[in-house]
Amino acid sequence: MRSYRIGDAAIDDRISELVSDVAATHPDHEHDEELIREMIVTALKLVRDDASRGDVKLMNAALKEMRYSFAIFQKYRDVPKVTMYGSARTPPDDPNYQAAADFASRMVDQHRWMVVTGAGPGIMEAGNLGAGSDDSFGVNIRLPFESDANPYVHESRLINYKYFFTRKLAFVKESHAFVLFPGGFGTQDETFELLTLIQTGKSDIHPIAMLEAPGTGYWSGWQRFVDTLVEQELIAPDDLNLYRVTEDVDVAINEILDFYASYHSQRFVDGDLILRLKSEPSSELVGSLNEDFSDILTHGEIRTITATAPEIATDDNVDLARLRLSFDRRQFGRLRLLIDRINASVTDQRAQISSTREPL
Repeated sequence: MRSYRIGDAAIDDRISELVSDVAATHPDHEHDEELIREMIVTALKLVRDDASRGDVKLMNAALKEMRYSFAIFQKYRDVPKVTMYGSARTPPDDPNYQAAADFASRMVDQHRWMVVTGAGPGIMEAGNLGAGSDDSFGVNIRLPFESDANPYVHESRLINYKYFFTRKLAFVKESHAFVLFPGGFGTQDETFELLTLIQTGKSDIHPIAMLEAPGTGYWSGWQRFVDTLVEQELIAPDDLNLYRVTEDVDVAINEILDFYASYHSQRFVDGDLILRLKSEPSSELVGSLNEDFSDILTHGEIRTITATAPEIATDDNVDLARLRLSFDRRQFGRLRLLIDRINASVTDQRAQISSTREPL
């Protein structure tokens, strides 16, 4: 592959020397030198391309926002996080506000998750209120009519964005699950972008719950519209597996927790999908997966493996169990069902153990 350079040997050498000097003081990033050098080259190419000042300002602001965002979240990489979306206009006495606060409180207090919101009023405020300032983040968008964060976000976990696209990136990149409450255009934008990213494989599969207070009728109306998309063959029926609509906070919480009963994460290696699991799948389970999900494979079978060489090289969860499959990268709704089957083998076993315990 052709190297990414300015094309002036003297300048390219100066860039490489600068990056090497900085990387030498941070040995953990020695494998990132080439990527960092390419970012510098991209910035300098803006000058060579005679880019407009507006384009330069846009790239500068976006890069600074992403860098700062990554730095804030880096301290909490090992803590699972759920992003909460919903209307900024929902008042505190609305049942959806109360459901959002209850959901956030229980995810933090009972399950030790952290909560991410857009830092604004309404549902966002309810999420930060329920989670508490010590266990929540606010990713705030600066708007002419609404720029201040709600009072329940601690300044150490508040990030202000100029652009929606960098803010959306933070939501998806940093979260392990998503719960959506009733909202307007912004909530719908976030809903469909989130589903599109997962449906197309641009994001890993994550649990998504559409939650509303009983009797409010918001997501049921939305579901009727989505059913029309299926009827007109604009999406696949299996795409409906990518989310769960509910009026029950318990159901929304279990939708998230059950997804991680065994499933941990995923990675593509040499074109194959590697599913990292918290528990070793039985041979019977692997057999049933091959029997029922052969349609999503391009070739071969689903099989258990140990950590691959690229995973070992980056120390990428090497101690976890693994399944390897030649996934077709199209049927993500079916892949979600496969993951559900794996998780069910664990939750069913736990239920059986619980039911056989002697009462205290």
